[in-house]
Amino acid sequence: MKILFSFILISLCLLIWSVFIEPNILTVKHLTIQDEQLKGLKIVFASDFHIKPHETYRLNKIVRTINAQNPDIVLLGGDYVNGHKKGNSLPIEKIAKQFSYIISKYGTYAVIGNHDGWQGKEEIIEALENNGINVLFNNNTCFEKFCIAGVDDLQTGNPDIEKALLNINKPVILLTHTPDIMPNVPYDVNLTLAGHLHGGQVRLNKALVVPSAYGDKYANGFLNDKGKKIYTTKGLGTSILPIRFNCPPEIVVIEFSFL
Repeated sequence: MKILFSFILISLCLLIWSVFIEPNILTVKHLTIQDEQLKGLKIVFASDFHIKPHETYRLNKIVRTINAQNPDIVLLGGDYVNGHKKGNSLPIEKIAKQFSYIISKYGTYAVIGNHDGWQGKEEIIEALENNGINVLFNNNTCFEKFCIAGVDDLQTGNPDIEKALLNINKPVILLTHTPDIMPNVPYDVNLTLAGHLHGGQVRLNKALVVPSAYGDKYANGFLNDKGKKIYTTKGLGTSILPIRFNCPPEIVVIEFSFL
């Protein structure tokens, strides 16, 4: 009887933690990458927001945390809305309006995710751009010393890496919703940033389930794959099941240096 009671109690505690506590923890992951071409640049990367109708507070907290990092540029990796239907999400107009309060030297640049595609890609792009968020859609923008390129979502569109990197002759960071495009990313891309996989949402010694054609290869974190560098974030929200375990939401602060 005691064993059964203990099992029920532990299960209840784990349920409360994974549903109500961990999904609302916001961590800031700091990463330093050695790259002489990009040294001195500070990026904040955030993805997979999945903002539900009642989560204005969570969105506000994310924006405040991004601004507190004093970034040079902010990059957003898609899935701003939640679910397949609009009723499951805070309206994109409200999400985009809150994004307009993000402050950085070079501005905020974004790509579209699969949930954004399911709820209306054109509408979401319009809302973001009306609020000062620059959406990269198989194209790029360049600054004095570097470029940012972004591709369409793989699941709901057609990511054209070659077009996104057209006419770039500076160090470049490639923004994509999913890391599954990595086999087609050229070696001369300095860094690829991706989301979509949520780190698996539930992790023991590794992610239990990862929605990727490459298993857990790109599940989360930094990977230097024979010269191709990628960081896949655990993201900020939840999808399918409203749980996280050993996989807290994160924004990522990336600073480039050279020793």
